[in-house]
Amino acid sequence: MVKHALRHGARAARSHGVVEGEHGATSSASPARSGTARRIPAAVALPVIAALGFGCYTIWIDHTSGAKGGQAALLGLIAAVVSGALGLLLVHFQSSMITDTRALAYGALFGVSMGWLYSLSGPSVLKSSAWGLVMGIIMGVVSLYVFRTHRVREPHGLHRPRTHHRPHGAH
Repeated sequence: MVKHALRHGARAARSHGVVEGEHGATSSASPARSGTARRIPAAVALPVIAALGFGCYTIWIDHTSGAKGGQAALLGLIAAVVSGALGLLLVHFQSSMITDTRALAYGALFGVSMGWLYSLSGPSVLKSSAWGLVMGIIMGVVSLYVFRTHRVREPHGLHRPRTHHRPHGAH
């Protein structure tokens, strides 16, 4: 069958490398497949993936702390939806924020999330708040470093201009 399909101009299917003459394989590209595949932008995919990971980790922590499976799953689902919505909101509006505010927002979201996760395992509110504060400060500093060193142009202009262009007569 493969020899027959190749002899009559059929091409291999892209998905698994098998010649499928009976499923409409032709020698020319079909118009429906001529365009590129539609991809989900990273600005949407990364917060969604992070929210799913956060939800799964919430389920695991809550379940190992003694909660029933259904209760832990519900808490994980709520945590994933809330953190995903806040993450998408932050990513959507980050281009309108100055660098320091953006780093502060990422640090606050991460710190609150980590403090809340830590509180699920049973320590006091003060310990959980301190843990969240420390993690938020670390994330804020790391975010500020990344935003300052790895971006050429900030949304509100250059954050560190390389040269100053002054007229020769001005001081």
